[in-house]
Amino acid sequence: MKDKQFRSEFMKKTIFRCARTEILASVLYAAIIVTAYYIGYSITWQPSPLYYFLNILLDYATLLIPLVWFVMVLIIIYIYWSRTVGYIEDIAAASTALVQPDDIDIKLPAELREIEDSMNQIKKTALKNEREAREAEQRKNDLVVNLAHDIRTPLSSVIGYLSLLDEAPDMPAEQRAKYTGITLEKAYRLEQLINEFFEITRFNLSSIVLNKGKINLSFMLRQMADEFYPMLSPQNKQAIVQAPDELVLWGDADKLSRVFNNILKNAMAYSYDGSTIDITASVQAKDVIIKFANKGDPIPPQKLETIFERFFRLDASRSSQTGGAGLGLAIAKEIVTAHGGTITAQSDVSKTTFTVVLPTGDLELSKSKQLS
Repeated sequence: MKDKQFRSEFMKKTIFRCARTEILASVLYAAIIVTAYYIGYSITWQPSPLYYFLNILLDYATLLIPLVWFVMVLIIIYIYWSRTVGYIEDIAAASTALVQPDDIDIKLPAELREIEDSMNQIKKTALKNEREAREAEQRKNDLVVNLAHDIRTPLSSVIGYLSLLDEAPDMPAEQRAKYTGITLEKAYRLEQLINEFFEITRFNLSSIVLNKGKINLSFMLRQMADEFYPMLSPQNKQAIVQAPDELVLWGDADKLSRVFNNILKNAMAYSYDGSTIDITASVQAKDVIIKFANKGDPIPPQKLETIFERFFRLDASRSSQTGGAGLGLAIAKEIVTAHGGTITAQSDVSKTTFTVVLPTGDLELSKSKQLS
């Protein structure tokens, strides 16, 4: 629609300029004819070749004057038509610059300023997307290499301790229990790393399909906090939920549960021991605001800008127990965006807060249907 509107306006402007030029040329032509007429009759002519030539022109004036005017109009139309064709050639030449990997702006004539702005915006967006795709691909490749390296350590430990247990059937029970516990711990770590590989594959191949319904958000948040209790308790951490009873919204319960789970995992991993993770939910206008606030080391501003990108990890250490595949927050953002909401992060020396804004969606419509 916008392209059609632009073409229509461009044609109107071109026709207007052409008509304006023809009118001005016609007025000037008429002025020249009138001036020549008065000058010709104000002069006392003597018989001469010029005199006879002018008389011949005067005899055919009724034919020559409109003929010259008509030729002049055709010339003006041809000039503007040629200029329009030239604009098309300029656009065709400029279109090749769209695929050039440089930051040089495309330049077009002043009459094509709107097209110039659009093409420059398309080029900048394409370059930005290409750069982000390369960076994401590089982060993914680095992550895969690091994960492959990390898998070797727990796998070697599992094989080593299982070999000891196999080679010493008469091993004391206390020592056997110790080795079995270490083996189980390393096996859990190995499972975690393998799950990260699957997470990368699922993220690349799956698309988000929402199955919306009525969600009791208060219950969901409290249930999630209870589920995290065994993981928070050893570090003397706790998650406290403050939300109105029967706070509901319309959305995909499984997907939103994954969003909140990923955010809470992040808050748990990067909060101080003995601290509290505050989870609050409230309604503002037609939106539900959910906040996760934890006390921990502040996130640098430059990392806040990329924290929701794919394969980005706050802790770049490949052997970090807290560093996952770097997909949790990226997946959370995609799910929230699919719901028509937003997710943002703020961080300072006092706390880090993740804020999710979700529209209540079709909830009011659902209520009205039930009442009717």
